[in-house]
Amino acid sequence: MKSILTGQNQFASGGLLLMVIGGLSVYLRAVPEKLWEWIVSQTTMMITVKDDDAAFVWVKEWFLEQQFLKRVRRIDLDTTLRSEKIALIPAPGQHWFWYAGRPFQVWFSRSDNTRERTSRRVESLTFRTLGRKQGFLKTFVDDVVRCHNRRMGVQSWLYTYNDGWEYSENYTPRMLESVVLQAGDKERLVEDIARFRKAKQRYLRLGVPFHRGYLLHGPPGTGKTSLVSALAAHFALSVYCVNLTEFNDRSLMAAVNQIPANSVLLFEDIDCMKSSQAREVAKAGVETAADGKGKNGNGVVNGVTLSGLLNVLDGFFAPTGVLFMMTTNRMETLDPALLRPGRIDYKLYLGEACDAQKVELYRRFFTEASEDEAREFVASSRSAKTMAEFQGLLLSLAEAPTELDGAKPIAGPDVREEEVGLSVRGSEVRGRRISFTPLRPQRKEQPSG
Repeated sequence: MKSILTGQNQFASGGLLLMVIGGLSVYLRAVPEKLWEWIVSQTTMMITVKDDDAAFVWVKEWFLEQQFLKRVRRIDLDTTLRSEKIALIPAPGQHWFWYAGRPFQVWFSRSDNTRERTSRRVESLTFRTLGRKQGFLKTFVDDVVRCHNRRMGVQSWLYTYNDGWEYSENYTPRMLESVVLQAGDKERLVEDIARFRKAKQRYLRLGVPFHRGYLLHGPPGTGKTSLVSALAAHFALSVYCVNLTEFNDRSLMAAVNQIPANSVLLFEDIDCMKSSQAREVAKAGVETAADGKGKNGNGVVNGVTLSGLLNVLDGFFAPTGVLFMMTTNRMETLDPALLRPGRIDYKLYLGEACDAQKVELYRRFFTEASEDEAREFVASSRSAKTMAEFQGLLLSLAEAPTELDGAKPIAGPDVREEEVGLSVRGSEVRGRRISFTPLRPQRKEQPSG
């Protein structure tokens, strides 16, 4: 090196010197940029939320309540937000806004994930603001959560799984008062759920997993699914509906791990799922242990194995603070391991409707009818065995043509007209109200003359 610099070869020495000076200048030119990045990183905070987290939708909901959204010039249309048919949110890119007296910068990133088999759009939101204390970001996050809870209210939502939990926009929960059971059944069930929800500290103190399983069994049309919906709405719990045929053990565990506490996990018609049916020891030749697991005790492999289902209900992967609700038409086909306490803690049989149930439901439809009239109608409609059949009969009566339509009801309620106003079967009626009372069996009219 010394000989080159001090030698007679001026071309080599000049080139080397130029290379050294150029490299040094390039490095020094990057110093201000690196210094600026270091200063920014030391004086600002960042928080990122991705679209595979539930909070991503919460942030979008929070955007809708902010005044600065009206000044954003690059916006996207969004139809995935709860209670919003269509919403305007910031478009992908960089946006600035003020919050609590501080400047905020938000990057909305959107890209296509092509590494997986099914390519899907990947989105994320990154917020940056001045400061070094996380307490301010905690205040910002709390504001987002409050906005979400305010929009949620005490409503109950229905979620189904499709590469992630998605809520159903058309779901309307049942009112608990609209579900009519035999005397005492509904009250005891509500009391049991309320007692369980208040016992979290006792479960933790005893080291017992904090979840509880309920099995509603009986013939079709007895109101099992309606009861689940009504109970969830009564306790302001969201329902996460699982169809086991659409899962395997791994995907079921991943889906259940995403279910938050204070929710209902519903396995509807679990007797139709082969993974939950009793094992045929004689045919399979397997040895069944005391806990219901044998050498090949995984059940019939059709999506989810019995072992995978039991682990979700009462294993390492069981969620905390969740009500497991199962409905079945044939409880005798279920595996005994599925029915033991800890997995199913409360069983309720919903059978054919009794007269008291029918009378109560009748008087809910026709509030001005007396109990004697209701009993008379129930006595004349013995063909309706279940509550679903009887409710369908009442709906057909309530929608039967009336004299205002130019026709008398053939088999249905009588019509009385009182002074109010409403529209009946598409015709506007002013100054009248239609009410229903049971119709006694009609005699055939003899032809006149």
